[in-house]
Amino acid sequence: MGSASKQSDKSNKQSGLDRRARIAELRAAEQRRDRRNKIIASVAAGVLVMGAVATGTWVVMDQNQKKKDREAAANADIPGVQTFGDLSRNHVKEKVNYPMTPPVGGDHNAIWLDCMGHVYDQPVENERAVHSLEHGAVWVTYNGKATPDDIKVLSDKVKATPYSLMSPYPDEKGTITLNAWSTQLVVDSANDPRVNEFFTKYVQGKQTQEPGASCTMGQM
Repeated sequence: MGSASKQSDKSNKQSGLDRRARIAELRAAEQRRDRRNKIIASVAAGVLVMGAVATGTWVVMDQNQKKKDREAAANADIPGVQTFGDLSRNHVKEKVNYPMTPPVGGDHNAIWLDCMGHVYDQPVENERAVHSLEHGAVWVTYNGKATPDDIKVLSDKVKATPYSLMSPYPDEKGTITLNAWSTQLVVDSANDPRVNEFFTKYVQGKQTQEPGASCTMGQM
């Protein structure tokens, strides 16, 4: 009996040792796994930070490039553009006999036309359109030679561009005329690349007489 009891005690002790060893092994494995997960999380966070920095840098560079492109376009000459000097800016109530058609400056009505991308389907008053030009708007006009495609392209362009407006102008000689204060360009097609160049250069461009003036709450 004594021998059997001793053998049992040894077996129990060995089992206890084995169990503690197994627990220690499991804890060590868990600690290694925790360290590995922390390393992975740290690396992932570093990658995200680097990605965010790279993205931010790209955005800044892209914005700077677009700014440079706009500045270059604003300073570039556009073939065919006519300019007119010595244009008065008085507010008047009567009709004005303008020296150019459509008019691009001179005395005008005290109330401007809404020019936040507004497309008019009927001719508008010269005197109010000129006031919009004074605020830095581009006024697109067209006669009966303009095709439905021309009108669609120009309408979409104007609707997407604050400080612009569009209206038919049956009496103008050119098919399509782009008008800014003291500045005018005649084109035969809405797909003429100079259309986009004109918008880039003259919407709130250097010719603007009242920079920042409102183009809303005018006369519809």
